Amino acid sequence: MRTAEISAPAKQPATMAPALYRVENRRRETSDTCTLTLVPAGGSAPSRFLPGQFNMLYVFGRGEVPISISGDPNQPEMVVHTIRSVGVVTGALIDLKPGQTVGLRGPFGTPWPVKAGYDRNLLIVAGGIGLAPLRPVVYHALANREAYRRITLLYGSRTPNDLLFWKELEKWRARFDFEVHVTVDSARPEWRGNVGVVTRLLRPANLEPENTTAMVCGPEVMMRLTVRDLVQRGIDPDNVYVSMERNMKCAMGFCGHCQLGAEFICKDGPVFRYSRIENLIGVREL
Repeated sequence: MRTAEISAPAKQPATMAPALYRVENRRRETSDTCTLTLVPAGGSAPSRFLPGQFNMLYVFGRGEVPISISGDPNQPEMVVHTIRSVGVVTGALIDLKPGQTVGLRGPFGTPWPVKAGYDRNLLIVAGGIGLAPLRPVVYHALANREAYRRITLLYGSRTPNDLLFWKELEKWRARFDFEVHVTVDSARPEWRGNVGVVTRLLRPANLEPENTTAMVCGPEVMMRLTVRDLVQRGIDPDNVYVSMERNMKCAMGFCGHCQLGAEFICKDGPVFRYSRIENLIGVREL
């Protein structure tokens, strides 16, 4: 029945030494965001990943950052990352050209529980760059379309120029078995789409709360407001999952930078059942 099942997560490497990967392709998404396709170099072997996992990418002479994998989990020979420039290392990453090399450690972290949505409605809610960690969920869901009931993607961005994967969004919207709604915070008059925060897209959506599994990724304030609306509409917090990706440094729980209460985002996450962390993410400076 399910033709593209994903195998169990690869065992996390026990070394801090990165493997060499070569930039195969670089695609500009927005003014500050690029998608890099990496392939193994120097004898490095590709490793499978699950939707929601991340890699540590190392730019020689600059440093290392955690980046979610945004590619197709059924094509592990090509490691795809969508990166927004927010600092020295991410800025260096999006400036890389095909043929240049980077260091890579991973995959790390807990994945999106894609099987939790089997025989249920799957609701995917993304804000801004948060669509990148959720794109592998879309790939998996469409490859296993018969395993799900209704699949809905709600995606919000700041402006039309900040939308990721625009061509893919158009392709997805053209499908009869995949419901896609896009909104932006602000736009010029020529924009013909929705305007407003992503939670407004929940109003026309037929959620069927008792039969819906939701996966949410975006800025923390967006996730809190989205989950609040989902719960108010009857979805059990146990059926809502969020991805937390803040402050990760080592990916192995050594440094403690990503500690959230008793949880370590890099080891216990980045994907969490919302009911597990709902009392933590709203606490300032935790």
